[in-house]
Amino acid sequence: MKNSIKIVFIFITLLINSCISQFVPQTNESKELLVVEGLITDQPGTNSIILTKSMPLGQRSNANPVSGCVVMVNDDHGSKVEFTETSPGVYSAPSFFHGVIGRVYTMEIQTNAASGSLNYKSYPVEMQPVPPIDSIYYEKVTVQHASSSTIEKEGCQIYLNAHDANDQCKYYRWEYAETWQIEIPYTVPNKICWLSSNSTAINVKSTSGLAENRVNKYPLDFISTVTDRLNQKYSILVKQFSLNVDEFAYWEKLQKMAEQVGGLYDMIPSSIPSNVYCTDDPNEEVLGYFSVSATSSKRIFIKDNFKGLFNYYSADACIADTIPGGGSIPGLNTSVWILVDNFMPPYFVITYSKGCYDCTLRGTNIKPEFWIDGK
Repeated sequence: MKNSIKIVFIFITLLINSCISQFVPQTNESKELLVVEGLITDQPGTNSIILTKSMPLGQRSNANPVSGCVVMVNDDHGSKVEFTETSPGVYSAPSFFHGVIGRVYTMEIQTNAASGSLNYKSYPVEMQPVPPIDSIYYEKVTVQHASSSTIEKEGCQIYLNAHDANDQCKYYRWEYAETWQIEIPYTVPNKICWLSSNSTAINVKSTSGLAENRVNKYPLDFISTVTDRLNQKYSILVKQFSLNVDEFAYWEKLQKMAEQVGGLYDMIPSSIPSNVYCTDDPNEEVLGYFSVSATSSKRIFIKDNFKGLFNYYSADACIADTIPGGGSIPGLNTSVWILVDNFMPPYFVITYSKGCYDCTLRGTNIKPEFWIDGK
């Protein structure tokens, strides 16, 4: 009797598993759509337009750049500037070009033959003024309390304050660039390096519904204990952009989409309207946005003691062994690297990880021009 029950159970299990198949929903979304990421600011050298092709729903791939296009930006004063393709799909303005507050800008794109030789145009966008950033500051946050088996860990929450005394900018967007110093705690040639990273999260805020045009304690970024950003010294450069109401709605929808889990009935990118359209075919959908904004920026440095930080170069992670010194090591610089040659005379302290010996595997040993030594 027991054997019969087991056989029936196995049969049902196999039957259920055999009925499982991938479900790919049928949509009317085009296989490939033009994606426009354009940003014109009032600062020279920071103006570019990126053109890529989207992928069909259910497929994952790196962005597919669209090369060989003609990209122009003109303003309401009759000026026209052609953007040059500096890398695949990236079109940059001449170094002297920058936007002017109060002027209205329009983008024009003509794609190559492989993309249908179609013409695209943006709606006119006026460059809005932007106020300066009032302050950027941080607070320590306990992410793990100490116990008999754990140590206390502290993260870093970075905040931003801003306001517009002229009450002209009511819609804000922020981007930031992080740079942090790393230092290998052993006697090695490339001991100190710097790493950099750009923000990927969407940070937008509206003050239109507030009694005062002021942003207080906006949580811009959180640095956890699973990174070594705070071990030595850390810097963050924040850029503040002014938006009009339409562009704010665009970024806000993107922000909500990024925060969602990503189920079948969530918003898909094509549901977020773009301000770029195809002049040859009104039914041709376009993704992305042509942004025009003045910008202000502010940088702070953080050098503080945070508890329980991740140690990329701990002895457990780096030190492989100790071997007798006084002679050469076979295979050196191929699979074994010396960390310390006189740490325990007459021994060598060695590692099998080149990253523990050479910090340039993670960053650069050229100090950034803006970097300030000391506190």
